[in-house]
Amino acid sequence: MKAKTGARAVVRQSGARRGAAPGFTLIEILSALLVLSLLALMSYRGLGAVLDAREHTRNETEKWRRVASFFARFERDVQLAAPRPVRFAATATMDTTMGSTMGTTATDTTMSTTTGISPPWRGDLVTADKARLEFSRFAATEGVDTARRIAYQLNEKNEIELWLWPGLDVAPNSLPERYPVLAGVQTFDLQYLTPALVWVNVWPSAPADPPIPQAVRLRIVLASSEEIVRVFALQS
Repeated sequence: MKAKTGARAVVRQSGARRGAAPGFTLIEILSALLVLSLLALMSYRGLGAVLDAREHTRNETEKWRRVASFFARFERDVQLAAPRPVRFAATATMDTTMGSTMGTTATDTTMSTTTGISPPWRGDLVTADKARLEFSRFAATEGVDTARRIAYQLNEKNEIELWLWPGLDVAPNSLPERYPVLAGVQTFDLQYLTPALVWVNVWPSAPADPPIPQAVRLRIVLASSEEIVRVFALQS
């Protein structure tokens, strides 16, 4: 009887072991979920950092591409500077009051035209951080442009503008076409080199100055605080 009873106990224990389903406890599942959540959070932050870095790199690359394009255009224009003065004419209207025999007044409008000569190269200091450069330029060697009067100036939107007149001599009331060539500029500063190798802020600075300075020094400060200084030798 004892042998039979022992055998039955062994059978019950082995059956209980076979009937117990394998699995994880609740604490093990929660621990695994916590680890997976931490890994997902770290992956998300890493991916966000990569995307931010890529966007920053793209913006910086585009910014410096625009800066390089501006300097290339400015260099080409100033090296084509022509030592030719230009004639300009401006028409103004004037209102004059005339009496009448009926005790009333009448207004007569008259037109007056002012003519003059602008130097080949004229650099003006508009404000402490904004200059205006206007000069005559030969036609490009590629033949895609004509000789004309051009100017560079910083506008109120912190953009450097290129002004283009139709030709060299300015017709009465002729306005230039204006194109922004570089945005996000805080300071636009120009200086000109005299034959005595002195940098001046305006040109011509003296009656004996040649038509074109020896060189022009351009300094710009971007809205992102980078300062860039370039010197261009001129064919004076």
